[in-house]
Amino acid sequence: MADNRIRVLLVDDHQVVRRGLRTFLEVQDDIEVVGEASDGAEGVARTEELKPDVVLMDVKMPVMDGVEALRKLRELANPARVLIVTSFTEQRTVVPALRAGAAGYVYKDVDPDALAGAIRSVHAGHVLLQPEVAGALLSQEETGGGHGRGNSLTEREREVLGLIADGRSNREIARALVLSEKTVKTHVSNILMKLDLADRTQAALWAVRHGAAG
Repeated sequence: MADNRIRVLLVDDHQVVRRGLRTFLEVQDDIEVVGEASDGAEGVARTEELKPDVVLMDVKMPVMDGVEALRKLRELANPARVLIVTSFTEQRTVVPALRAGAAGYVYKDVDPDALAGAIRSVHAGHVLLQPEVAGALLSQEETGGGHGRGNSLTEREREVLGLIADGRSNREIARALVLSEKTVKTHVSNILMKLDLADRTQAALWAVRHGAAG
């Protein structure tokens, strides 16, 4: 069982928050908290060291905030999925983190079961975006030049892109299109390369913006 657990790193400058998150998660059979960090810089270092599957990351922290930590992890091509855990509801706080590569966000008063569900969801490849935040992300995107890149996508890649926009994981896409997960991963990589995008979140937003979503 332990080998199949989702490995989670907690990054927050408040010890009481980390303790609360750990308490929430330690009762989950399929989730293992592998470490903690008290700021973004330490979070990046611990992510590289411990190689968690999912990082729960605060936004406002000393030394290095969550947005800058996300950018560092992207530069390092770290595969960990980052779920923002924040007490701030303003879009100006959440949107930059999502643009920097976060897979989604939850609030610090989230129900324990919902938190565990969010961790499982982003680990499975889903993108957790509230409609109003997705709209804010789209409104900040530049409007020029992007649509033409979509002409390079094959019909199958367009199908995969539409399912990414629906929040489907690779496994779910494979099941829907009767493909292997390995083939789906190849399609996803090709989509990101052709559209010059960094991750699935950007791909989902691109699809919505250019009418490729289902």
